[in-house]
Amino acid sequence: MNDRLKEIKEQVYGRCNLYLTYYQEELESKEYDACRFRLNDAKIISRSSKITPKKAGQFVTFWKRNGNGPIEPFEESDAFDFFVVNVRTEKNFGQFVFPKSVLVKKGIVSTSKKEGKRAIRVYPSWDQPTNATAMRSQKWQLGYFFEVNEKKGFEKLKTLYKNK
Repeated sequence: MNDRLKEIKEQVYGRCNLYLTYYQEELESKEYDACRFRLNDAKIISRSSKITPKKAGQFVTFWKRNGNGPIEPFEESDAFDFFVVNVRTEKNFGQFVFPKSVLVKKGIVSTSKKEGKRAIRVYPSWDQPTNATAMRSQKWQLGYFFEVNEKKGFEKLKTLYKNK
């Protein structure tokens, strides 16, 4: 299990009566700590984001490989409930808990009518994006974000994982 997920499991999940089982690392996207697991009865796809030098926010991949073929976006029919993104700086640590239904509405997960995305940029509360698109993204994303060190974050986390 990657270090970020271990830390969240120890500091957060246990306190919220969320139990991590069926952990499976994904061989590709290791640099993003790609894995899948269950949290109680919820099916999770998890990644850790990366800070990029020239843009606000953090970058994270979100794709699958079709057999031996090319990479492609996840689809509405894929078996997962949440896409979880662990974000970190030297001083801050948090997690985005995006329900699949929200990712479908935002065009990130593919539907029969629209192809989704293979990567996204996330904007934690401590980032200050300056362009309008990034600010709009941060605004909706923060509804699915909690900061690990924030006391009220635990209650928000419980709520986030209930809302498939």
